[in-house]
Amino acid sequence: MDIKPTSRLALYLQLIRWDRPAGWLLLLWPTLSALWIAAGGFPGWHLVLVFTLGTILMRSAGCCVNDVADREFDKHVKRTAQRPVTRGAVSIAEALSLGAVLALAAFALVLTTNRLTVALSFAALLVTIVYPYSKRFVSMPQAVLGVAFSFGIPMAFAAVRGTDAVDLAALYAAVPSLAWLLLLGNLFWVLAYDTEYAMVDRDDDLRIGIQTSAITLGRYDVAAVMAFYAIHLAMWTALVWPLVGSVWFLLGMTVAAAQAIWHGWLIRDRQREPCFKAFRLNHWVGFAVFCGVVSGYGIG
Repeated sequence: MDIKPTSRLALYLQLIRWDRPAGWLLLLWPTLSALWIAAGGFPGWHLVLVFTLGTILMRSAGCCVNDVADREFDKHVKRTAQRPVTRGAVSIAEALSLGAVLALAAFALVLTTNRLTVALSFAALLVTIVYPYSKRFVSMPQAVLGVAFSFGIPMAFAAVRGTDAVDLAALYAAVPSLAWLLLLGNLFWVLAYDTEYAMVDRDDDLRIGIQTSAITLGRYDVAAVMAFYAIHLAMWTALVWPLVGSVWFLLGMTVAAAQAIWHGWLIRDRQREPCFKAFRLNHWVGFAVFCGVVSGYGIG
């Protein structure tokens, strides 16, 4: 029996996790924060819209690639067994085609910036494609995800400060060490929340042989998550505070730190639901940091 177009659309929306915005919010807040930092304040509506829509589109495209790559593994994990590709409701060709269309739409947005940002977008795409396969070879694939989920930061700097020149001198001028250090700091945040996510599926992942940070860290997982949060917040505070010198920024970072402590309380017993709750609510940590950055520049 043919599936109605409306049913097909529902499957595609399920494939890209449209009902779970936490995924793209985790990408969005550090990217927008980087835009404000690069511009020294409001970067203009054009770049805000480009990076907001681009983030949503690329996260959706990444879901398509991820579900194709993990379809055999996902069959054995209760939480993922009913994903459209895994259960055969959406074919591999359909998923990859949808992912390609979404990625091309994001690329069209990037084309409205400058050539340096366009060049960096290819590196971002490569990491997005590589990540789903890294868990077969890397003991902590969350670090690869950290690069993928943080690459909007140097792209934001390039969009604000870059030109159509594409060489090492142009890259260094537009994307200084500050941007790469912010990326590194954000990577630790990704390690924190994606380790919480991996803790949810640890038993299933052990059974099917997938490598994750939760498995690699073992009994040190909770302590490591809290250390990752601390490094992330300490790095961003040390890097951004000299630029804004605002009590409002420190307030935002304090709210983010309070949430991180709460998440540590949630995951202390390594139970599935509390760990998943901590993961799902992590976008509020990023939002607190973003509010701190914006208010730091805008309020003084």
